[in-house]
Amino acid sequence: MQWLLTLHLPPVHSSRVALGGEGHPWPTCANGVGAFHVPPSGSSERGPIGLVGYPDWLAAPGSVCRSNELAPRPGQRLRETPGPLPLMEQAAEELAQPVRLSRSKILTVSMARMTQVPLWSLTFLLLAYLPSETDALAVMSVDLGSESMKIAIVKPGVPMEIVLNKESHRKTPVTVALKENERLFGDSAVGMSIKNPKIALRYFQDLLGKHIDNPQVTLYRWRFPQHELVKDERRQTVIFKLSHEMQYSPEEILGMVLNYSRGLAEEFAEQPVKDAVITVPVYFNQAERRAVLHAAQMADLKVLQLINDNTAVALNYGVFRRKDINATAQNIMFYDMGAGSTVCTIVTYQTVKTKDSGTQPQLQIRGVGFDRTLGGLEMEHRLRDYLVKLFNKQQPSKDVRQNLRAMAKLLKEANRLKTILSANVDHVAQIEGLLDDVDFKAKVSRQEFENLCSDLFQRVPGPVLQALSSAEMNLDEIDQVILVGGATRVPKVQEILLKAVGKDELGKNINADEAAAMGAVYQAAALSKAFKVKPFIVRDAAIFPIQVEFTREVEEEDKSKSLKHNKRILFQRMAPYPQRKVITFNRYTDDFEFYVNYGDLAFLSQDDLRAFGSLNLTIVRLRGVGDSFRKHSDYESKGIKAHFNMDESGVLSLDRVESVFETVVEDKPEEESTLTKLGNTISSLFGGGGPTLETGENLTETVQEEEESQAETGKEQGEKPDQKEGEGTVSEEQGEEKQQPSSMQDKAEAVPPEAERQEEGEKTASQDPKEKEESGKEEEMSKSPGDSTATKVEEKKPKASKKQKLVDEISVELGVSDVLDLLEEELKSSVKKLQDLTVRDLEKQEREKSANSLEAFIFETKDKLYQEEYQFVSTEEQREEISRKLSEASNWMEEEGYRATTKELKEKLSELKKLCRSLFFRVEERRKWPDRLNALENLLNHSSIFLKGARMLPEADQIFTEVELSTLEKAINETVIWKNETLAEQNKLPPTEKPTLLSKDIELKIAALDREVQYLLNKAKFAKPRPKKEKNTTKTDSGKNATAPPDSEKVIPPKEEKGEDKPEDVSPVREPPIVEEATLGDQSGPDTEPESEKPDAREESRTNDEL
Repeated sequence: MQWLLTLHLPPVHSSRVALGGEGHPWPTCANGVGAFHVPPSGSSERGPIGLVGYPDWLAAPGSVCRSNELAPRPGQRLRETPGPLPLMEQAAEELAQPVRLSRSKILTVSMARMTQVPLWSLTFLLLAYLPSETDALAVMSVDLGSESMKIAIVKPGVPMEIVLNKESHRKTPVTVALKENERLFGDSAVGMSIKNPKIALRYFQDLLGKHIDNPQVTLYRWRFPQHELVKDERRQTVIFKLSHEMQYSPEEILGMVLNYSRGLAEEFAEQPVKDAVITVPVYFNQAERRAVLHAAQMADLKVLQLINDNTAVALNYGVFRRKDINATAQNIMFYDMGAGSTVCTIVTYQTVKTKDSGTQPQLQIRGVGFDRTLGGLEMEHRLRDYLVKLFNKQQPSKDVRQNLRAMAKLLKEANRLKTILSANVDHVAQIEGLLDDVDFKAKVSRQEFENLCSDLFQRVPGPVLQALSSAEMNLDEIDQVILVGGATRVPKVQEILLKAVGKDELGKNINADEAAAMGAVYQAAALSKAFKVKPFIVRDAAIFPIQVEFTREVEEEDKSKSLKHNKRILFQRMAPYPQRKVITFNRYTDDFEFYVNYGDLAFLSQDDLRAFGSLNLTIVRLRGVGDSFRKHSDYESKGIKAHFNMDESGVLSLDRVESVFETVVEDKPEEESTLTKLGNTISSLFGGGGPTLETGENLTETVQEEEESQAETGKEQGEKPDQKEGEGTVSEEQGEEKQQPSSMQDKAEAVPPEAERQEEGEKTASQDPKEKEESGKEEEMSKSPGDSTATKVEEKKPKASKKQKLVDEISVELGVSDVLDLLEEELKSSVKKLQDLTVRDLEKQEREKSANSLEAFIFETKDKLYQEEYQFVSTEEQREEISRKLSEASNWMEEEGYRATTKELKEKLSELKKLCRSLFFRVEERRKWPDRLNALENLLNHSSIFLKGARMLPEADQIFTEVELSTLEKAINETVIWKNETLAEQNKLPPTEKPTLLSKDIELKIAALDREVQYLLNKAKFAKPRPKKEKNTTKTDSGKNATAPPDSEKVIPPKEEKGEDKPEDVSPVREPPIVEEATLGDQSGPDTEPESEKPDAREESRTNDEL
């Protein structure tokens, strides 16, 4: 019989997890039982396609999947074998057949070769295939709200889960409290904002990427007057000044928050997390997005993408409704009112055909409207000011506005009051000891609250109208309006919004708080190389247009020269991204500069324009243009091409600038010998294949080149009538990098409409006719292989030409016009500052942990000295010595412990543990003796009964050798003798001395004896008894039973017993009756073979029962 050892192992590399089964986004198994899929060699597939049971399905040493259990159920851990036999030996004895897991490739080792493989090689194989614990497979998302953040992770075994913070809450306040020697985050920092408002920083996201004179900074100062904001002299940005030594920029504060969020995610995932997707408001401009990236860099996070929070919400909605999306477009409006701002988004869902993955669902951002300052925070400040008036009215002699702590308490109460008034008509606001131990209590109704915020509620429809305008749609085309964000729970907001959209009801079928975090983490899993998700195409849109501006010299009709300012749209409003664009300058032959600025922002209000900041982005200075033209004066210039890229995060960058030249070169064929020419002439008379082939190849290159130039020309028709002679051509980059599945559709939509083409079209007629003429001539040459003779083709052949393109890199100097980026030294300084703070926090936590451990040990040990079991194994002198040392340590903790270092605390604890070690050891051993001795006694009894039963087996049925039985008997006797002698010796010792009977020795004896018993049990379990010959009266019956079993059913007995158990050869009857022949024929057939095995199976069962 051939034995098979089947091991199911995942690949050695990072696993790729299938997220998103049919109809739901959760991970699915390959076969319903948690099988792993080992990809074939050379395959790009990476890892298991299931998560259920991971990593319990890895067979560790000492664990084996038994044949009678078949495939384990989902989540079931492999049962351990009873005994420390090596995995190879144990599996060989226990596996009767390989465990079959459908649709999974398995690694099979034949037992025939096991003798050639050392045991250590299997261990090495297992270790090689086990995933490394240091591999960070988990990815996270951070939904950065104005007031709180939500963190979600995806890791093997945990798909799309919200991370709980240390208080077991699903959302964490975005608050940082910076004390002199400590940092607090989350709920602890919020509590500190009441005690000491100056050190607690909140709502600082509005200051990212802002100059200090921005209206947003002024508003922040009005809302939080307790904070001192100073100017960064180089960048003109904001810095929080807590003290002369403690000064932090908003990017550094955000970096602290992101680092804290990663710590929570790592604690939840129980592994390192480096990759993250971070949500940002859709109205963040370039400077604000770069600031968030700088903050993530300070936190040592790898940002896979900055995703707009409205896009993340739309993705979460689509992922959970994948089956409802079809070819018919569905227009959904998401109205998101959070703590700081309001955003309205129109999204279109439908399925589209992609080149790589077939028909897949897609979401497209069609329209966006926003209000930067409309949110729950402004409502809370209105309510707080109302409570201030009520208190000052109750206490005329006091002004609560002069006390920062009292104002912080009122703001907290206003937040609670707003939440309660959303569900109740009125409520009583009350604060104990608001100011000078004076309590405050006042009743506020919902109507009063709505009157206070009446002007805010009038702004609710504004983002809806903006979104409809940018999408060029009307309300009739909107299928559903869905609420997102905490502030949408205010009844008045829902009432006004319902009237504005004209729908029967508002959708509340998604989690208003966690939708963005869940959508972002799905995108993180899609972008990560460690996971595989079902494709969901996302087409985001840039809401702020970007253009290129440049000035050049033009010649007027009177031959006078003047400067002309040109503007070329690079990315239009609502242009999809990620996307690459190329702008071509055809009239510059020397160094020049151009500007990258925002386009027409007339759709913004005056307040939004002021808060937007600088409208200029970058000054691009090109150096080396003149040198390039002088170096390649023999070539024809194709212009200066600037390559722009707007990446997945919506951040614009200039990849490179290059000068492109082109020339026509002739292909001179090699000199041919006379014989070769003669052969070509003769062959051409019968087909003329050679020259025609070359002409065809040259023609193919020319046509491809012509198509590319025509496509580029068509896309470059995006200028206005004042653009003459092809200056400032804008086109999409061709074939530079692999685009997302939606890139082809993006390119198709990026072409301007016909009216814009006519207005902005580039006049390249002076170049195109020549190219068309040349290509036309070549086409005529290629179309006449049969009409002309071979001689004519050879005459044309030397004239065949092709275009050679040459690209020269141009050096670029960039000047930032909006908000200066951090210098490398400044970034390193910020990173070091945050790392030092993190190290300080960890050291403080470690010291507190050490102090708590020492204090707990002192109190617990003092209590143990009075317990009976500890007094029984110790003398009075020993207990007094321990008690004295504990009292000294306790006094030291009270007097000097507060300034002791972590090392001193650990040394003190180690000294006390060493003193008490022998006492604790004696107590622990006496606790273990009853269970260990009882287990040993039971094993001795069972082993003796087993040995007795094995020796009573008849010699014909004996399956054990004498050596095996003697070995078991010897082990039983030695164990009994050791137990009796050790117990006798232990009884002679006083309980205060070190025991000679040790629990670990008992465990070793149990394991040794159990190994011998298990060896014999496994042999009996799989051994087949020898077939017995039946003595019948008729020869016909003897002939029936004389059929030898197949070789595969034979059990090889010990050598000394071979001759005794060999069945006799019985010859069949020469002339059996006809009926008996039919019976014999039926018995010998393959269909009845299992029937002949049934008696053996019954005998085997009976034998095992006897054992």
